[in-house]
Amino acid sequence: MPTGLRASAFDWIRGSATGLVPLGIIVGAGAGAGAVLFRYLILWVTELATGRSDYSAAGRVPSPHFPGLGIYFLLLVPVIGGLIYGPLIDRFAKEARGHGVPEVMLAVADRGGRISPVVAVVKSVASALCIGTGGSVGREGPIVQIGSALGSTIGQRLRLPESRLRLMVACGAAGGISATFNAPIAGVFFGLEMILRDFATESFGVVVLSSVTADVIGRAAFGNQPFLALPAFSISSGWDYLLYALLGVVAAFVGVAFIRVLYGMEDVFDRWWPGPMWLRPATGGLLLGALLLALPEMYGVGYPVLEAGIEGHYHGGFLMVLLAGKLLAVSLTIAIGGSGGVFAPSLFMGAMLGTAYGGLAHHFFPGSAGPAGAYGLIGMGAVFAGAARAPITAVLIIFELTGDYRIVLPLMAAIVLATITSTLLSGDTIYTLKLRRRGIDIQRSRAANVMALLTVRDAMRPVPDALRQSTPLEEILDRFDREDVDALPVVDDAGRYRGTVTAVEVEAGARDDAMDTTAGSVAVLTPTVRAEQSLDDALRVLVGNDRSGVPVIEADAVAGWLTHRDVLRAYSNRVHVDRAHGRSSVPVAAGSPLERTDVEVPI
Repeated sequence: MPTGLRASAFDWIRGSATGLVPLGIIVGAGAGAGAVLFRYLILWVTELATGRSDYSAAGRVPSPHFPGLGIYFLLLVPVIGGLIYGPLIDRFAKEARGHGVPEVMLAVADRGGRISPVVAVVKSVASALCIGTGGSVGREGPIVQIGSALGSTIGQRLRLPESRLRLMVACGAAGGISATFNAPIAGVFFGLEMILRDFATESFGVVVLSSVTADVIGRAAFGNQPFLALPAFSISSGWDYLLYALLGVVAAFVGVAFIRVLYGMEDVFDRWWPGPMWLRPATGGLLLGALLLALPEMYGVGYPVLEAGIEGHYHGGFLMVLLAGKLLAVSLTIAIGGSGGVFAPSLFMGAMLGTAYGGLAHHFFPGSAGPAGAYGLIGMGAVFAGAARAPITAVLIIFELTGDYRIVLPLMAAIVLATITSTLLSGDTIYTLKLRRRGIDIQRSRAANVMALLTVRDAMRPVPDALRQSTPLEEILDRFDREDVDALPVVDDAGRYRGTVTAVEVEAGARDDAMDTTAGSVAVLTPTVRAEQSLDDALRVLVGNDRSGVPVIEADAVAGWLTHRDVLRAYSNRVHVDRAHGRSSVPVAAGSPLERTDVEVPI
């Protein structure tokens, strides 16, 4: 292609609205193909380890590939898997550890949509090894990360501006969900609601194209039927709506418990693990194997067990055992350094909770309650909404899985109540808490994130020599004359902070010719900040205080001084450091001169 024509094509793709159309289709095709290959990779590893395409519903049976071990092969395969994927993640892509979606959210919110292409390869191999050798996690989180990495890689190769690069990441995420669930509408809203957090018309259209393309490829590979065989939904009476609404509240508690147990177990392993991270999956694999030995239904994703639970093949007590087992198994898998998603486990727990709840409802209200399996369907969406707080995605994924419009009203009621209750119980979701624990709050603007990461200690200046309470006005005037300060702290004889004196108080004293005035008599007790506080918190104190800065207090003594200028200086320094290291710290408007498109991004 001639150079001029090639340059025009690049300009069209990178700068025009219509140029997004082929990009969305290409990313969707890549995400769909990636999802297909990833699912086959999981099947191959599972067959290699267990001799079956899915071991979770097989019962306590031995593997033909480990003769002589009998059922105890379950103690061995998680260790073997960990010995392979542990070093792989540690060496090539540490962000492939865990459930994946938070890293994609961070890339969109704070890194301009940049994801290393190696993540797609490492995540697919590591997650397939983890799930295929017994890891009790989902395949949706890895597929989202794989699709997003593909979208980001294509965008970086084409040197797209950040606004479009972030859009390509969302397209990849939507395509991954669409191809996995055969649910193109849910894929669209997952990409917009969870990843891009934007419902603009341009974004919506491109993400739709990507999701539909990925779904076509997924259906060509796996057929037109949903991957789950779910029972028909039915409503027995008007009282059902009240029971479904109450289920939403109960599901919120399970969703929040999922968040707490998952990260609590991670903290336990972080605190007590003495060795290198690459060895942790193999060592922790012994614990996972012991759990699988006791409850083999926890092997892998567990969709056959989910189907059997909703269809009524397990009694209520065992349903709750499965719920608790999945909660423990997925938390353990992630805590030891495994790679896999939390989407499918939340659906699994919701199905078990809802079916057990439906059984109780049918027992106590036989004339009003519907079949237990119907409650299981509602529970799937409600627990996911309680954990992830993505109500639109939760409604659409269950609706598309069932294809039954009658489920929509009770489903919406349960999911909305689950979301509201979860918000009251926890400030973070299962995705955002992972980032907040690293000091990142993507719920706010990226500019605010920098303020939340910096502390007062990073910005404060040395405190001016303090005035004693007994310092006379003449000496105070001399200090203001000699020093470039707007305020001075006042301390007592023990060095404890007693207020500040500004030029306003000194001027008033001089105007009244009150030369017997002392620093203690004109000092005003102002708000203070602590050195370990974030600049985000300190800025609120500064804004609410019309004086020239505030003192920084440590152990009742003045340790430093903070002004608006100090905050801006620290913020500016951090931004320059981030840019020097290729990180995005502040939001850049689309089309802004700061949004460089003439420099190739290293990948």
